[in-house]
Amino acid sequence: MAPPCVEAGYRASRRRFLRGSLAGLWTLGVCGAASSRVRPRVCLYQGDALGAYGFPRGHPLGADRQAAFLQEARRQGIDGLVETREPCLAGPEEIARFHTSAYVQQVRDAERNGLDYLDNGDTPVFPHVYDAAATVVGSALDGLAHIMRGECRRTFQPIGGLHHAARERAAGFCVFNDLGVTIETLRRIYGIERVAYVDIDVHHGDGVFYAFETDPDLIFADIHEDGRYLYPGTGAAEESGKGAARGTKLNLPLPPGAGDREFLAVWPRVVAHLRAFKPQFVLFQCGADGLDGDPLAHLRYTPAVHRHATRSLRHFADTFCAGRLMAFGGGGYERRNLALAWCEVLRELAER
Repeated sequence: MAPPCVEAGYRASRRRFLRGSLAGLWTLGVCGAASSRVRPRVCLYQGDALGAYGFPRGHPLGADRQAAFLQEARRQGIDGLVETREPCLAGPEEIARFHTSAYVQQVRDAERNGLDYLDNGDTPVFPHVYDAAATVVGSALDGLAHIMRGECRRTFQPIGGLHHAARERAAGFCVFNDLGVTIETLRRIYGIERVAYVDIDVHHGDGVFYAFETDPDLIFADIHEDGRYLYPGTGAAEESGKGAARGTKLNLPLPPGAGDREFLAVWPRVVAHLRAFKPQFVLFQCGADGLDGDPLAHLRYTPAVHRHATRSLRHFADTFCAGRLMAFGGGGYERRNLALAWCEVLRELAER
């Protein structure tokens, strides 16, 4: 089990937080003249406790995905460009910033109560499921804390980005929505209101979209396979937010068989959408299941899509968000594909 996150670290006084944030901005060279200090490195979250988030008996989201990526990152020498950080376990009160307390308790009791699934058949209960899912959340929160203190420039968490889980239930292989918890933590703990969420996973990020559908400060952009042909069946182009949030959500569905050309044709719309709302922080869900050959979907990307998107978001975050960018691996069920795509993400994040 990973060591617990220290909740007190998130409850520093406003004075200490502002002082730390200002120091982080000077480190990033965005407050006046560029700093002569060495910039903090990109933080990669990996370890056995994160790798344990995976389902048994041949489930597409198995516990071997982290190892497949790390092996390729070492082969390419990218692991030496970043600082590795250990996983961290979130407490139930942290997870409940997004999820209902009743659902958090349901997951904690799932093994004891003999549950087979946390949903209608996609998300099985496995040994220590609560600890594994809470570690995905806790590692995200630890990465967020390091960014806000100026100790990391950017973070990448390959086992993360569980974008289907709703506030009150699991869905689509996702037990806890680490992205939703991160968004709520940015608001409640750090006072960051306007957050950009960009998702290139082949499946629509419905757990994030509907949780914040009426929230005008969650700037949402999602490129995915058309929901008429793929789970979860949502994310139509006309879904643009409701009420005061209308127009703050951008869904860009692509037809089955679409590849790099189609992705690159719509990507400028993502950048224009973000620019229109000037967010303060960027979250990037970079699922690799849109690559050609993934067993669960029908798009035909190459890893060049992940390289282009990450580079673009890195430049955007540096320009508008004081460099603050967190990336999460999301889906991807062909191991060679996810290894190559996530290596492109990590390499681009490590660029200065």
